[in-house]
Amino acid sequence: MQDRVAFHLRDAADEELAGRYDLVYIHEALHDMSYPVGVLEACRALLCDGGSVIVGDERVPDEFDPPGDESERFYYGFSVFHCLPVGMVGEDAAGTGTVMRADTVRAYGEQAGFSGFEVLPIDNDFYRFYRLTP
Repeated sequence: MQDRVAFHLRDAADEELAGRYDLVYIHEALHDMSYPVGVLEACRALLCDGGSVIVGDERVPDEFDPPGDESERFYYGFSVFHCLPVGMVGEDAAGTGTVMRADTVRAYGEQAGFSGFEVLPIDNDFYRFYRLTP
C-alpha cells in the first residue's frame, strides 16, 4: 500500500492542486469553520471531473424539537463552549456551531458552487455523511 497512498501537508487553496483529486474528505470540522463556504469553494477547486467532497459531521435531527433529544442536547453543550465560539472568529464569520443540520450543509454547498447534494445512506449513531458534487 505504501506505493499507492501518500500524505502531504498542503494548503487546499494552493492553485497548483486544482483539479487533481477524486475525493476531498472533511470530518467533524465544517461546523467549526468561520468561513465554511470559502473552504468548500477551495475543496471544489481541488476536484477533478467526477470528483466528490464528503463531509462527515454530527448526526442531529433535521429540525429542532424542544427540548431536543439527549444527543442533540449533548452537542449543544459542545457548541456553546467550543464549536460556536471558534466558528465566530473573524469578521462576518458563519458561527455555525456543532448542531449543523442537513439544510445548512446543502446551503453552504450551493453557495460554494456545488450542484449535487445527498445524505449518504451510512448508518452511524454519531455522524451523518454528505456528498457534494460540482
